[in-house]
Amino acid sequence: MPVVAIISPAGRIRADVQLRRVLPDEIAVVEDSLHIKAGTEEELEAAIPRYEDAIARLAEQKPDLIHPAGAPPLLLGYEGERAVVARWETRYGTPIFTNGMSQVNALRALGARKIVALSYFPDALNLRFARYYEEAGFEITSVAGIGVPFREVPQLAPEAVREFIEGELRRNPGADALYLLGPAWPTLDLVDDLEREFAIPVVHHVPAQSWEMQRRLGLRRPYAGFGRLISEMPALPL
Repeated sequence: MPVVAIISPAGRIRADVQLRRVLPDEIAVVEDSLHIKAGTEEELEAAIPRYEDAIARLAEQKPDLIHPAGAPPLLLGYEGERAVVARWETRYGTPIFTNGMSQVNALRALGARKIVALSYFPDALNLRFARYYEEAGFEITSVAGIGVPFREVPQLAPEAVREFIEGELRRNPGADALYLLGPAWPTLDLVDDLEREFAIPVVHHVPAQSWEMQRRLGLRRPYAGFGRLISEMPALPL
């Protein structure tokens, strides 16, 4: 049974439960967490070097993949993150991928170029996240945050989240994909409906994780009800 070691930035229960909904049973998961609390720019910056401590601990268990999850690595920039990941892979002898890497790969597999990007982070962080994707070759037509404190994100009502997303998409027509950053807000069950309503693919943190794990492990287990990426499982060369 392949094993994926995941380093969660905040250790939220919602994120773990959502991933299991779209992850094949034959993939075992071991976890660590950085216990981020406030989600500020300063806290995310400070978390980046702490990933390596967690990677070192998890590498001792000999997993097949290590996944430093969450937003902090995006702050390194596209090329900066790739350089750090390459160094980690060499040092610990294990394939490693971040959420940024899985989401870039997912957007490319879906043929997306012009992206509306939405999150639950403040404007200054959203602009830095947008730069990462622009450096990866995408056009970010809009980037916005829902505007609630980080600790309150899991308590957001799905209806309020949907209203925010639909409003941003209507204000920014012409995009060929929607990108939803982060697993903590109630968005996973909206993906299918949003794709039907707006006729564009939605790249969501959680299905992108499962898709990336599967493609790296040589699996192909589609899941219906969570968007095109995980239902169609488009191929992308490794």
